[in-house]
Amino acid sequence: MEQRFHPRIAPENMGQSLSVLRPAAALALALPSPVNAAQAAEAPLNYFMRSYGPASEPTMYLGWVLAGLSVIIMLIISLLLIVALLRNRPSMDMRMIGPESGGLRWIYIGTGISTFILFGLVIYSLLVLDAVAKPPSTPAITVTVTGYDWWWRIEYEHDDPEQTVTTANELHIPVGEPVLIRLKSADVIHAFWVPTLAGKTQMIPGLINQQWIQADSPGIYAGQCAQFCGAGHARMSLEVVAESAEDFERWRNAQRRPVSSPFRPGSTGEFGQRLFMDRCGGCHAVRGTDAAGRHAPDLTHLNSRRWLAAGLLLNTPEDLMNWIVNAQRLKPGSRMPSIALSETEKSALSTYLSTLD
Repeated sequence: MEQRFHPRIAPENMGQSLSVLRPAAALALALPSPVNAAQAAEAPLNYFMRSYGPASEPTMYLGWVLAGLSVIIMLIISLLLIVALLRNRPSMDMRMIGPESGGLRWIYIGTGISTFILFGLVIYSLLVLDAVAKPPSTPAITVTVTGYDWWWRIEYEHDDPEQTVTTANELHIPVGEPVLIRLKSADVIHAFWVPTLAGKTQMIPGLINQQWIQADSPGIYAGQCAQFCGAGHARMSLEVVAESAEDFERWRNAQRRPVSSPFRPGSTGEFGQRLFMDRCGGCHAVRGTDAAGRHAPDLTHLNSRRWLAAGLLLNTPEDLMNWIVNAQRLKPGSRMPSIALSETEKSALSTYLSTLD
């Protein structure tokens, strides 16, 4: 479970794992072995020393310049302060105002140097903004990401509505290709931020902002809402899964498939399906069934995801049932209510949810 805190995980067989392992939890458990010591030591949102895409690299260099200048200025000011403390003024009558002793010259010099540095930083910042404003080539994929309190709806646009893919909290992209992201908000102001791939962009209700990202190498990149949006803000994370073009197409085609109903009438799974339609179908969608809600994540391929509740819990049957029963305790204020279930209902609902591959 500690793998959630690696900003970039690039297993050698990630493409095969993503497509072969049915439970997403199995993928999470399979990841630790290829992770080297340097990656394991990284912070989850370490963008100061790491960049894995052309949209984040110029910003990283800008951060280095700002940090370097800050250190130099701090050292200069500290040195001047030490000199001022050690310097002895000549004795004089405190009741008299003497002539200016040259101190203003230092003020003029400091003001001039500060103005020159700030003006240079403004020009450099504008050059960085221009460098990350547009991708190097026309994006072949457009994704709409909508922020909710506190999760992410992710929709892969297509001219044919039947080919549109909807998922949640997990953004898949092909390696080496720019991806255009349209950013929306369903409630309050959020901010989309995958720091090792791109800078942060606001998601404002009633407006559509745009951003592009590109990953230079396969891996799993951590993202986070970067605008305080309520009590669950700190638990509103997402993952960007960068994979080869072949693996991405394989994943997208699998996501387009609706579910089938393999349960016999009167079976435990059939009871669980009816229970889901009665208790959950008004908010959640499962394509291929009557559940068509849009107020909560699409669960058509729930088991293909690594995490639950926007990165809060590992996607295992135990954690899934824990989330259903104790949602308000685990993420207070979320739209997901805590649902009271008997042991029989838990077993039936778990059986049905286990088929949403």
